[in-house]
Amino acid sequence: MRAVTGPKVLHVCTVDVSLTLLLGPQLRAVAEAGYDVITASADGDAVAELRSWGLPHRRLEHATRAFRPDEDLRLARELYRLFRSEQPDIVHTHTPKPGWFGRPAARLARVPAVVNTVHGLWASGEDSVLKRTLVYGLERAADACSDAELVQNPEDLATMGRLRFPDRKLHLLGNGVDLVRFDPGRVGPGARARLRQSWGVGPDDVVFGIVARLVAEKGYLELFDAMEAARRQRGDVTLVVVGPHDDDKKDSLPAGAITRAEAAGVRFLGLRHDVEDLYSAFDAFVLPSWREGFPRAAMEAAAMGLPIIATDVRGCRQVCDPGGNGVLVPLRSPAALADAIAALAEDPARRARMGLASRAKALSEFDDRRCVEVTLEVYRWLLDRSNARWRPA
Repeated sequence: MRAVTGPKVLHVCTVDVSLTLLLGPQLRAVAEAGYDVITASADGDAVAELRSWGLPHRRLEHATRAFRPDEDLRLARELYRLFRSEQPDIVHTHTPKPGWFGRPAARLARVPAVVNTVHGLWASGEDSVLKRTLVYGLERAADACSDAELVQNPEDLATMGRLRFPDRKLHLLGNGVDLVRFDPGRVGPGARARLRQSWGVGPDDVVFGIVARLVAEKGYLELFDAMEAARRQRGDVTLVVVGPHDDDKKDSLPAGAITRAEAAGVRFLGLRHDVEDLYSAFDAFVLPSWREGFPRAAMEAAAMGLPIIATDVRGCRQVCDPGGNGVLVPLRSPAALADAIAALAEDPARRARMGLASRAKALSEFDDRRCVEVTLEVYRWLLDRSNARWRPA
């Protein structure tokens, strides 16, 4: 039987891959700090990795990323039953659906402390008034059932302040990556040449890379058009795409678009777990997203010393400083994106300067250990306030 070592914290996400890719370092660090960490999400291949870390997983049968109101109601009931069964000291929700339905369920289940991480409000200034009204209304309703909101993006924190979320609940969490893993000095010798050779890319070609799910909101269609235009200006630019299909999303890239991009020379690598090596083979990172909360891949690329081209939207603005470590381009503008790609491709000295600035920015702003410290501080405060059964060391 697994020994209980301290206060029980139940982390809830929609899908298991979010628990490993987005929260892995945080979950392990919280467990190492003496907490009894349990995870919950839909089942998937990442569950085995969670269990290899010694973290139990509870399957959520009705957790889905698709728009399914019937399943969402079933998820709310399922979460309530889970919380009543597990009796955690803290429920910590992540991503929109667990946040919207998990916070009320935890309050109804009389969980002593309820925490939610805002990984990026599901609506931003670029969205319609209708969408913003709906999303902000859902967030306000769910917030009434939480004790603390850990907000990753400072723009979201300002928005929530304007919407009169209680100040006492709001904590700026920021976001970060493992700066030891994502360190250009740790990449093995010859990795860059080996990878580029496997892609059929010459040593003098300029490789632009993107690491993101294959969905339209990541700006792929604009990026494919921009790369074709950039290749007409310079024949030595190449795009490498790293990321899985996401068939649960209604904007999943159609097979025809991928086939056309491959015919135009785009390399698709699928889901990879050696991304730190892949970054070392890129000359620049590009992320033309329509919406971001605080993009992890862009932070990883910055930590690996890459210049960044990104759209001028919330999240990307926190990773890319125009003229410093990269270039911001207008949303959904293939022409502006093509110009930025071509300009960066023809100026290796500028790429080198921006790469150094990216690494420096990552070291000063994107250390995931600071995020862990903020999270643990909030846990300690809530456990002390709620007179929970356990006290952290």
